[in-house]
Amino acid sequence: MTPELDLAPAAEEMRALARSVSADHMDGPTPCGDWTVRDLLSHVVDLSLAFRLAAEKETAPPRAEAASPREAIDEAGEWRDRLDRRLDELVQAWRRPSAWDGMTEAGGVTLPAPVMAQVAVDELVLHGWDLARSTGQPFDCDPASLDAVLAFTAAMSQPGGEAGRAGLFGPVVPVASEAPALDRALGSSGRDPGWSPSKHP
Repeated sequence: MTPELDLAPAAEEMRALARSVSADHMDGPTPCGDWTVRDLLSHVVDLSLAFRLAAEKETAPPRAEAASPREAIDEAGEWRDRLDRRLDELVQAWRRPSAWDGMTEAGGVTLPAPVMAQVAVDELVLHGWDLARSTGQPFDCDPASLDAVLAFTAAMSQPGGEAGRAGLFGPVVPVASEAPALDRALGSSGRDPGWSPSKHP
């Protein structure tokens, strides 16, 4: 199958945001519940590997980065190199036509490969926004990625779909229908588009 979506724009935005994270940000709050910025970065490092392996139809091995997510991110900048490498590998893996064929698995969930790619973009975009808001940076999302995220989050927020959201998204946050597409996607994913660290000390 021909690749339907390029993960490069969302991956590059994540890379740029991560490069500007400082030590002072690490223990700050994020829109992701009780996660700190350090926890969020650890998750992004992990998901970059998991979704690359999904493209290659391989199962992720048990985590062996460090004794804890905090230790993995505390290493003097080494996590940035690891994230850079994994984002590159993720993008290249999903550019191979074979990645889009059949079924694949990530995080214990099995999905058709094209749907898994959509989930991967969703993770990069939403967590990119989380990181930008948490660290006071601007956020940009390319139109193709935003269309994919909006379609995915809207489908996951339909009445009766609460069970499917469990562990992925929080309760839907109401957002005006005329709001920008990104705000609507955020609301559908359980995020408040107006979130800021100052409101969540």
